[in-house]
Amino acid sequence: MAMPRPNDLFDRVPEWEDLSAFASAGGEGLRVAVVHGRRRQGKSYLLRRLAAATEGFYYQALEEEATPALERLGGALGAWLGVPGRRLALADWAAAVDVLAELHRGTTAPVVAVIDELPYLLDRVPELSSLLQRAADVSRERSQGAVRLVLCGSALSVMTGLLSGQRALRGRVACTLRVDPFDFREAASYWGVAGNWPVALRLHAIVGGTPGYRDLLGLDPPGHVADFGRWLAAGVCNPASALFREDDYLLAEERGLTDRALYHSVLSAVAAGNLSETKMAAALGRDRQALAWPLGVLLDAGFVVRDDDALRQRRPSYRIAEPIVRFHHVVTRPDLARFEEHRAAEAWVDAQQRFSTHVLGPHFEDLARLWTTRYASEETVGGRLARVGATQLNDPAGRSQMEIDVVGVRAGGSATVGLLGEAKSGSEQVGIAVLARLERARDLLATRATVARSVKLAVFSASGFDRTLLAAARRRNDVELVDLKRLYTGE
Repeated sequence: MAMPRPNDLFDRVPEWEDLSAFASAGGEGLRVAVVHGRRRQGKSYLLRRLAAATEGFYYQALEEEATPALERLGGALGAWLGVPGRRLALADWAAAVDVLAELHRGTTAPVVAVIDELPYLLDRVPELSSLLQRAADVSRERSQGAVRLVLCGSALSVMTGLLSGQRALRGRVACTLRVDPFDFREAASYWGVAGNWPVALRLHAIVGGTPGYRDLLGLDPPGHVADFGRWLAAGVCNPASALFREDDYLLAEERGLTDRALYHSVLSAVAAGNLSETKMAAALGRDRQALAWPLGVLLDAGFVVRDDDALRQRRPSYRIAEPIVRFHHVVTRPDLARFEEHRAAEAWVDAQQRFSTHVLGPHFEDLARLWTTRYASEETVGGRLARVGATQLNDPAGRSQMEIDVVGVRAGGSATVGLLGEAKSGSEQVGIAVLARLERARDLLATRATVARSVKLAVFSASGFDRTLLAAARRRNDVELVDLKRLYTGE
């Protein structure tokens, strides 16, 4: 299947519409937008297109000292303005910001100016935020011309920090956009594996929806699940590939993550299934309070996501946000020597259980919750849901705990459980026993929460359902079966 051109999907992303609206918004003076997102998400692609479509100015910063950076900016501005000699002499960064704020050139239409990779400049020119603040304030007083300045960067903690607390740009930013990866349905289309759902699921569990990875690998996706070993050996698990160290590159991009060994250790603990703060601390041999700082930094940088229990307060769990980071911490890093020696085929065979348990399983559960939130119809889930999550139940009779992968709480005045779901990513068809487990969970919940009489029981399976479960679902109105085809195409 031919891969779609990048703009087939980028033309439909909401960020493009929001950027276009910001660029064309009326009103005089300098207005600022902040665009951020993990690298390789297509931010620069979108912003270059925005500048080209509006005949605006685009400048991409590099890792360099302040003086050569100022000279490069002057050269880019001179070329865009048509200055003789094609270079604008800038005395300092205050002068550079003044020029950017006055790029309207006497026109009435808004002029777009893009500064990409802003964190590189902030490293060497920390006063730049204050200079931009002053320019924004002054432009309100002058009320002449219209400049739409877009500031973009991949270091999430730096970019989000621009707007926090007492930072200079707080209150001066008219538009804030985060460019996120494609979701699992968009990613299947982008990689050209729509219809090949088992491959689409595993591909998304490894590289997620980051569009830049497709071109970076330069490989066609696997044609079959059995081909993943060869595909990984040629790409993600190839020491010569840029993606082989992608987890290191992503951490290095965040300026605040200085103790890389510590942060990798926290990520490895989470990847291994230690999802609570107590279990993480035990895995690291640290006191729980000592874990608060590194965990907080990873949360702020977007590497770890906190998921609150759908029904119980103060029982959060944590998961790794970036599939490629989770994959490397589960599959590659524990067996790094063999992968570095180009013995990926045998290493991948030994990693199958780790991959199934700690990558594919949790990823499929995440997709089940996402599908319930974003794609399932109200008829499917038995009404409008206010939130969807997971929960853990105590089963006194069995002296055990029961984890429920998908819990849907209905909208309304009272928190009423309207849906309970189980997600199975294994290679075997799911049988009737899963319904008994969900019914047991429903009965346990009824003793401590409000449960709808018509609560729906949803079963998600990556390998389909056996005849007994299919027959039971046909007889009952409270059972919903979601296979991969329905997950990717249905509601």
